[in-house]
Amino acid sequence: MKTLNNATILTGRIMLSGMFLLSGISKISAFEGTQAYMSSVGVPGALAPAVIAFEIIAAILIIIGWQTRYTALALAGFSAMTALMFHFNFADQMQSIMFMKNITIAGGFLVLAANGAGTLSLDARRAK
Repeated sequence: MKTLNNATILTGRIMLSGMFLLSGISKISAFEGTQAYMSSVGVPGALAPAVIAFEIIAAILIIIGWQTRYTALALAGFSAMTALMFHFNFADQMQSIMFMKNITIAGGFLVLAANGAGTLSLDARRAK
């Protein structure tokens, strides 16, 4: 059962982070659009490179299980902040769904922050 639990935690880390990794990469190819969208809600488009770097680096850290608790807290905050800044129009059903998705992802990262990366991680290897 322990092997199943460890594999499940690893799979969960990959699934939670995969979205951020792909999102960060896709923002590179749609850089001008990303900047314009950020600016449209009052976030300086000049922050786009930092957002892209954060999404990609944080996703990789979670996947490999390095500094998982801190990174998961950062991604939880990022997800909640993104929900509040970009998906606040509750009159639009799609925005409501996106808001709830981001809040749910933040919750998943909080669980990961509380419990750690599991034994299939660099954090566990470092602890030995």
